[in-house]
Amino acid sequence: MEVRYPTGKNDYKSYDTTALRNEYLLDSLFDKDEICLVYSHFDRIIAGGAVPASKKLELVAGDELRASYFLERRELGIINIGGKGSVIADGVVYEMAKYDCLYLGRGTKDITFTSIDAEDCARFYLNSCPAHMSYPNAHMPNAKATPLNLGTVKESNVRTIYKYIYPDGIKSCQLVMGLTMMKEGSVWNTMPTHTHERRMEVYMYFDMSPESMVCHLMGPPEETRHIMVRNEQGVISPSWSIHSGVGTSNYTFIWGMCGENQAFDDMDAVDMKSIK
Repeated sequence: MEVRYPTGKNDYKSYDTTALRNEYLLDSLFDKDEICLVYSHFDRIIAGGAVPASKKLELVAGDELRASYFLERRELGIINIGGKGSVIADGVVYEMAKYDCLYLGRGTKDITFTSIDAEDCARFYLNSCPAHMSYPNAHMPNAKATPLNLGTVKESNVRTIYKYIYPDGIKSCQLVMGLTMMKEGSVWNTMPTHTHERRMEVYMYFDMSPESMVCHLMGPPEETRHIMVRNEQGVISPSWSIHSGVGTSNYTFIWGMCGENQAFDDMDAVDMKSIK
């Protein structure tokens, strides 16, 4: 498990491209037959990936958590972005197709990941944060998630949002998680943009060709920077930062948040004229 420490918006202003990528880019999340995790001290979120191909993978706490098992004091959201697979949690098997979501609450001890087909293996994306309460484990196939259609062709941001873990969906202690699919011909996400001082966020972009990329915008509205993001890479977004992007083609991204509250609409809108 890689550990990243928080940075302030004043320090960030002096970063060059390499420093920005080292601090905020998650660039190696999906190694075959591995569980790759990044522990960020921004609200202590953990983001990562599990790719079981030729063997089952078990999620263990590691020395970084000082816990007897991974979810002793945490909760976990899982979204499959690959082939069919299963998550086995305390003996219960949850079959996971592409875009399906699974929530595992605090106190779930034994967690393993498997794939149906090693040639078309599952690719499980993980978000985990501390939890002071336990909520029931819950599985939500993408087909049962309520789609929210937003955007216009004129603004190149026609998209469908699927909310999975949030107050009106799967209940959790503080984790909020879902995904957004950009329609063909639409490339702008989260624009007009916003910040939310009461929680941080992680974006993970996927469903992109090897030639495609997303220019992810971040930083305070008055002094933005960009990070070029490719398929199956993520970006850590501090509470003081905008989080928006534009791609060379359409794409899908998963958003995961944790912090002070779970109100999806608790955002501080940014006047488009103030962005620099």
